[in-house]
Amino acid sequence: MIYGYIRVSTDKQTVENQRFEINQFCDNQQLFVSKWIEETISGAKQVEDRKLGKLLKKMKPGDILVCSELSRLGRNLLMIMGVLNECMNRDIQVWTIKDNYRLGSDINSKVLAFAFGLSAEIERNLISQRTKEALARKKAEGVILGRPKGRKSSKTKLTGQEKQIKELLDKNVSYSAIGRILGVHRLTVTSFIKNNPDIVTTKSDF
Repeated sequence: MIYGYIRVSTDKQTVENQRFEINQFCDNQQLFVSKWIEETISGAKQVEDRKLGKLLKKMKPGDILVCSELSRLGRNLLMIMGVLNECMNRDIQVWTIKDNYRLGSDINSKVLAFAFGLSAEIERNLISQRTKEALARKKAEGVILGRPKGRKSSKTKLTGQEKQIKELLDKNVSYSAIGRILGVHRLTVTSFIKNNPDIVTTKSDF
């Protein structure tokens, strides 16, 4: 069987791009995806705690796992290598599209997978290190990092809901009721309206 595996880290990301890539690839290879596995979860989560772990347990020798790239399998080298090692030991192939890998149980596949995983982890570490060094340099130069003390963010929980709040106020809905409707505390509503006086014409809480 051929399994299409899709993973995104947050619900703000979409699975459609990965699904399109896999479908297009399989069409070109005249392959048919027997089953799709999609999940929204961090690659740092242990494999056994993900749908991928359950899938690996049910896959059989000769099956193919297709994903957009190796990084979909895990966040770091050890995790990726753990998945590939299990697949190779059980004669399960892993095909990736962007990386263009066809990883099986042969020694070339193992070397290639190791090299890719290692380079990917090194690159992440370098990016992290460069970021830390840049922040340290700015701090040494006297640049204030983050939001200055005492300055409030221009965005709040109610930002973007001005129209709805105004409509509720026009209907003489209380601050407390507005808070319940929007899922915030009454004081949050009071503070937001106070900082946005254009929302209100005449309104008193009750």
